[in-house]
Amino acid sequence: MDAVLDLAGLDALIGALIASGRKVIGPVLRDEAITLAELESAADLPSGWGVETGPGHYRVHRRADSAVFGHSAGPQSWKRFLHPPHRVLLTSGPAGFRPVREEPVEYAFFGVRPCDLAAIGKLRQIVGGPMPFVVAAQCTEPGAVCFCASMGCGPSADAGYDLALTERIDREGHRFLAVAGTAAGADVLTRLPRRPAHEHDVALADADVAEAARRMGRTMPETDLRDLLAGSREHPRWEEVAGRCLTCGNCTMVCPTCFCVSIEDTTELDGGATRAQRWASCFEIDFSQLHGGAVRTSGAARYRQWMSHKLGTWHDQFGTSGCVGCGRCIAWCPAGIDITEEAAALAEGASR
Repeated sequence: MDAVLDLAGLDALIGALIASGRKVIGPVLRDEAITLAELESAADLPSGWGVETGPGHYRVHRRADSAVFGHSAGPQSWKRFLHPPHRVLLTSGPAGFRPVREEPVEYAFFGVRPCDLAAIGKLRQIVGGPMPFVVAAQCTEPGAVCFCASMGCGPSADAGYDLALTERIDREGHRFLAVAGTAAGADVLTRLPRRPAHEHDVALADADVAEAARRMGRTMPETDLRDLLAGSREHPRWEEVAGRCLTCGNCTMVCPTCFCVSIEDTTELDGGATRAQRWASCFEIDFSQLHGGAVRTSGAARYRQWMSHKLGTWHDQFGTSGCVGCGRCIAWCPAGIDITEEAAALAEGASR
């Protein structure tokens, strides 16, 4: 089912999702970045804001139009709602240990980019949990660090959504082509103010997404990345990148698919104790700690582990790559390290 919504229809969509008892999460402008937060109406969306990205660079800027999805991936991903950065698992007191029972939240994710839609699918293979209602936003303006097209994860969302929106502003006005991907999505769409989609609406949307693929800022080398990483263990490039890498773990924190956690126990003076789970990073020196010390003590070994797992051994574990090409690890690396550049250097060395 295809239809066209205007801004009032977009607002009605958010209202319908809230009325259904869902907590609607979507992009907002906050702290000079496009972040994710609860939406109450379409007025909360970052209308007229775009982003400028590059290695170690992210800035918001005013657009010449009022597009609400005219920006690429920000520092936060939907991972934080499916796999929270900190969770208390157990508490103890006079009665002993008690598991912490979390109240279930029925989410609706609004404005999910195709790269992030792919990341949600990959992450749920690992952490499970209920699938939220997903309103995808087809990508028509990729950022300078985006490379989802070369990872097969965009700029078009082909599956995994309930509704997919393609935004367009031209002489005909500000509108959104809405495509239902599930029966639940079609049901919501029938309750909104809309008009039927015409052939030229679909053709324009398809052309905009196809043009986004041609304007992708970066690309992965066209080679078998799993085999490339497996054969590059002793490549001198690891030492070169280690000279720049701060092992800060920013790349793993912003990555929409990194899932590693650490379990921490804390005690209180009154005798109580808490066991909690927090995100962990393979760049932490203690991440590979075994009896006798850490296994990966150098920055080169830790960067190699992260990149080899993300692009290579994910295939062995989960049958797919762990990278969706969102480019967050490039933009939020303080040293400006570019994973596509590193992969290209390894590929060039392998071809000699």
